[in-house]
Amino acid sequence: MFLLDLLSFILKVMRLPLPQFTVDDRNPKHIGEVIETSTTQYLAQCLEPEDLKFPVMPPFGSWIKSFDEESGNKILAVVTYVTTSPIDSVHRARALGLSLEELREQQPQIFAMLKTEFKAAIVGFEAPSNNNGNSLGQVYQYLPPRPPQIHQSVYNCDSEEVANFTENLDFLRTLLQAKDIPVESLVAASVREVYRQRQANRDWLVNVGRTLSTLLKDDYDRLRYILSQIHY
Repeated sequence: MFLLDLLSFILKVMRLPLPQFTVDDRNPKHIGEVIETSTTQYLAQCLEPEDLKFPVMPPFGSWIKSFDEESGNKILAVVTYVTTSPIDSVHRARALGLSLEELREQQPQIFAMLKTEFKAAIVGFEAPSNNNGNSLGQVYQYLPPRPPQIHQSVYNCDSEEVANFTENLDFLRTLLQAKDIPVESLVAASVREVYRQRQANRDWLVNVGRTLSTLLKDDYDRLRYILSQIHY
């Protein structure tokens, strides 16, 4: 009983909000923090909400950004994988037969014992603006010199940033070369998201179809599978 009471107290303390990191002060697009990083991808952990809710998962195929502070590069990536698991890697979560509301009332510590993480494939970067009146910098659709650093913040991209980056379609080749993920579904999901962010720009979507036809000219089955998942 003592250990259970101690655990409950520790979990409550862990969830006490710090004034400088309250949700009211947090950028609403600030969704996570980098916890592992590499040249081609990174792993981030979702930020914990203040109330008894699970962190909001970024959708598969959604566009996110982080930064390399040394160079000032804004690094763009596409979400490839999301998972929620116990913080304690030894013990698995078990079914309790309770609704979320019942969990909040009867087992509130559950929410502090879980973590939500997501992986993202780096598709390019945006160099700092040269102060010519345009807040957006030069776009490069290849791997940046450095990925975002550990503990760097991760944000959802603005529609303007997504539209600016996807004027060129070389990112499709990068996504088609991604490893250990369902590539066809990833490409389709990312295209659907860009199409939405671009306010259903049909001309852009037609160019995507043409580009994919060129990239997959020797693999009609993959091309057909991707196009079948792009609805408009």
